[in-house]
Amino acid sequence: MTVSDGDLISELYAGCFRRLVVQLYAVTGDLTEAQEAVQEAFTRALVSPRRFAALENPEAWLRRVAVNWARSRYRRRRVLDGLLRRIGPPPAVADHSPEHLALLAALRVLPEGQRHALALHYLVDLPVDEVAATLGVSSGTVKSRLSRGRVALAALLAATDTSDATAPATGTATATGTKCAPDATETGRIDVRS
Repeated sequence: MTVSDGDLISELYAGCFRRLVVQLYAVTGDLTEAQEAVQEAFTRALVSPRRFAALENPEAWLRRVAVNWARSRYRRRRVLDGLLRRIGPPPAVADHSPEHLALLAALRVLPEGQRHALALHYLVDLPVDEVAATLGVSSGTVKSRLSRGRVALAALLAATDTSDATAPATGTATATGTKCAPDATETGRIDVRS
């Protein structure tokens, strides 16, 4: 009975994965890095399983691929670390204002297509045609997603404003003694309808 190429890889995985990880751990000094290197070696074996099955010593091939992958990754990381040291830390661009955080939270609730279209068009400043090319859809689809996304985002932000509003001094008292929210210009709502 012959063993199929896929079965051979499965048997090797079951039989030598741990051993290879331990060996790579000695090389890399990082267990996660060792596991990723061995996984990458098995992934490459799956690319051409017949050629892999024809090898005289498949475990040695896996080890060599894993070691080479770990070395390459180490070199790339070292180069990147050197570049990052030269250019310094990234500029702080995170806006922690309540309005910005409310906008980000509302964007996460939107369907993926609308969220991507809004982010690329309004936050990255891409024209509709470029958004369409980036997302692999037509310009009409982008326009539709932008329109629906703006409406949904406005509703979400309006709901956030009314639920998060505290009783400001300019509100009017109701019969129960609670205050009503002032008009939208005083709540700091972001107008996304434009």
